[in-house]
Formats: sequence, structure tokens, C-alpha cells
Amino acid sequence: MTPENDKSSMPPEITKPVPRGFAWQKFGFFLALLALLLSGGQWLETRQKLNDAQQEMARRLAEADVGQKEDRGAQKELREQIEDLQAKLGAVEGKLNEFEGQSATLETLYQDIARGREQATLLEVEQAITLAGQQLQLAGNVPIAILALQTADARLARLDRPQYLPLRKAVAKDLERLAALPFADIPGISLRLEQVITAVDKLPLAAYGRPLEKAEKAPAGELVSWWQRSAGQLWQEIKGLVRIQRFDQAEAALLAPGQDFFLRENLKLRLLNARLALLARDQATYRNEIKVAQEWLARYFLNDDKAVQSALATLKPMASAPLSLALPDLNDSQSALRALRNGKEKR
Repeated sequence: MTPENDKSSMPPEITKPVPRGFAWQKFGFFLALLALLLSGGQWLETRQKLNDAQQEMARRLAEADVGQKEDRGAQKELREQIEDLQAKLGAVEGKLNEFEGQSATLETLYQDIARGREQATLLEVEQAITLAGQQLQLAGNVPIAILALQTADARLARLDRPQYLPLRKAVAKDLERLAALPFADIPGISLRLEQVITAVDKLPLAAYGRPLEKAEKAPAGELVSWWQRSAGQLWQEIKGLVRIQRFDQAEAALLAPGQDFFLRENLKLRLLNARLALLARDQATYRNEIKVAQEWLARYFLNDDKAVQSALATLKPMASAPLSLALPDLNDSQSALRALRNGKEKR
């Protein structure tokens, strides 16, 4: 049987038409079911997204936890480094304080040494100025006084302090005045006098023409018989009795036998007195002794001899050498030194 046949055979109440409101209800049901399906799909999608978000959040929280742990480890390590640095800084500060204390001690020690060195230098300067004044006043030794003042100025220049400038100016002024004095070569004159004194014993006398000859001695190791020795002594006596000498020029001063020794010794005494007067700056005595020595050399000694001529030529410029000079004092340097010392005592 076909469906159409079945419908025609059904009872009439079953085959009556369906109301239109039921169709709308069915359509609404389908719509509701569709909306429910869509809502379910959205809910599933939203839940999936929430699950993904939770997983992502959990992952990120896990990463954050790991990061926090790493940060805590880094912070701990940083704190340890900071504590280590603070400990090292404390040690450095301790050493710095110790170094500052040592520096202060060294600075104090250096200042003490500098003050001691300065005091020692000032003492040397004072001694040099005092020595220069003594050399001028007592011995009239200008070169030594100049050397002493130059030494004092060199010591002051080494200090290089402005408070010592007045003293340096005073020393420079005294040096200028001493350098302007005429030069008297006292040591050189004394040395030349000594040379003349040494040569006096070898100068030939005018009365003899030459120094007395001594008897010749027999060579060492040579045997001389008694008659040869006696003959030689006799010949020396005969030669002493007779002497041939020219007197066609100026008449020479005759000396008794043996007087030549006293003449030479007296001449040396005259020259020694002249030397002592030279060192004492006694110009009158010095010139008088030099004049007498020149007269004796010209009168009693052989003027043609080169040694006598050299002695006379040596003594001639000595007679006119200036000895007594108007020596300046060192009042400027001494006054500046006293003012500097008084200023330091007031401090």
C-alpha cells in the first residue's frame, strides 16, 4: 500500500488540516534551538578562550615566578656584592683615615725639618757675614770677605723666601763696595817674597864675584893617600890667599872673612819682616824693609848676575804695592741680619 492509500483510509479526525499557529510555534522552536546552538557554540568558544587564557596566565605566572626567583637570586647576589663592597669601602676608608693621619704626621715632620733647615741656613749666613767682617777689620783680607759674602748670598738664594730679600739686597750692596776696591795680591806678594828669601843663599857677592868654593871631595870608593890629601888642603889654602878680581866699575863693598854669612842672614830677616808687615797690612814697615833689602842687594851682591837681577826685579814692584786700603764696613748686612733675627724672635 502507498502512503496515499493509507491517508485515504485513515479516520477523518486524523486527516484534518494542522492549524497555522502550530507552524509558527515550530518555527520559533527551531529558532530557539538554533539560538541555543549558537549560544552553546559561543559558550564553548568562550570557554576555550578562557581555558587558553588561563593556561597563558598560568604559563606567565610560572614564568613570573621563575623570574621572581631569578630576581630574588640576583637581588641576593647583588646584596652580597653590595655588602662586600661596603666592607671593602670600610677598609678603604680605614686605610684612607690612616693615610691622612700619616700624611698629617709627615707634613708636621716636614715642616719641622724645613724650619730646622731654615734655622741652620740662617746660622750659616750669620757666620759667613761675621767671618767677612772679621776678615776685613782684623786682617784686611778683601778676597776672603768677598767669598764669605758670596757664600751667604748663595745660602739665602737657596731658601728662596721673600722675607730674606732685604738681607740679600744689603749683602749685594756690600759685595759691590768690596768689588770696587783696588786689588792687592797679598798671597802672591808673600809667595814672591818667600822665593827671594830662598834664593838669598845662592846669590853671588860683589866682593867675591861668586860664592866661596868648597873643597872638592874625593869620589866615593876612591883611595886617596895622605900626601895627596895634604897637598889638596894646601892648594885650597893658597887659593884662598890670592884672588884675582876686576874693580874697574863701581867700587864693591868689601866684607871681612866670614861676614857674608851674617849679611845673608840679615837680608833674609829684612825680607821676613817685610812679609810679616805685609800680612799685618803695616805699609810703612813693609816698604821700609823692602827698600833696605833692595839697597843691600844693589850694594853687596853682583848686579851682573841673573839671579840678583831677578831678585831686584821682583822686589821693585812690591815696594809700590798698596796695602793700607780704606776698607768699608758691613753695617748694611749686619743691620739687615739683626732686623731679620728680631722679627723671627717676635713671632
